[in-house]
Amino acid sequence: MAKGKAKQVKGKLKETAGRAAGDKRTEAEGRAEKVQGKADEAVTKAKEKFKR
Repeated sequence: MAKGKAKQVKGKLKETAGRAAGDKRTEAEGRAEKVQGKADEAVTKAKEKFKR
């Protein structure tokens, strides 16, 4: 789960930096990274529940 959270935080920072700089591409990349982090986290949680 830590990797997923880290990706979410990194994505949020990238999105915010892109928005502040007016760089739509960086902002979009940050948003995509956040979504990927959430997906990674969900997969990890599902795997943990499956192991039980």
